[in-house]
Amino acid sequence: MKGLIHIYCGNGKGKTTAAVGLAVRAAGAGKRVLFAQFLKPGTSSEIPVLRAAGVDVRHCGTVRGWARSMTGEQRTAAAVDYGAFLEELFRDAPDYDLLVLDEAAAACRWELIREERLAELLAAKPEALETVVTGRDPGPALMALADYVTEMKKVRHPYDRGIAAREGVEY
Repeated sequence: MKGLIHIYCGNGKGKTTAAVGLAVRAAGAGKRVLFAQFLKPGTSSEIPVLRAAGVDVRHCGTVRGWARSMTGEQRTAAAVDYGAFLEELFRDAPDYDLLVLDEAAAACRWELIREERLAELLAAKPEALETVVTGRDPGPALMALADYVTEMKKVRHPYDRGIAAREGVEY
């Protein structure tokens, strides 16, 4: 079976949630799943459940605060780490049936990973590897490779009324 490329994007809630759902579905079908997070410290509530389902969950481990508030020096250091993390994921990819790159599109937007390199890796991925890329504003190189593009559109969100993210709902 040919593995396809999914992009879950947009300014609405649900990108990671959709990726988690697909990861659980794949794991439930006996597939080997690698779920990798960018721009997140690996503490969201879905992580224990994914691990319990046999999903290999990884995060870069070098989150240095919100990308928009990083200094140039912090951004440069993070980009080195994120680039190495991306290469590691694709080196290990042949051992999996599904690869989720959570917030990889956002990491490209913040120039923490090079979109051109991510596009090269996706274009050369193992043929059977199903792959998901999440995050806001994926660039044209990623969009051109995608077989599925699902955009989450925010119509209303509690954050706009000052309601903070809630554990178990938003993270």
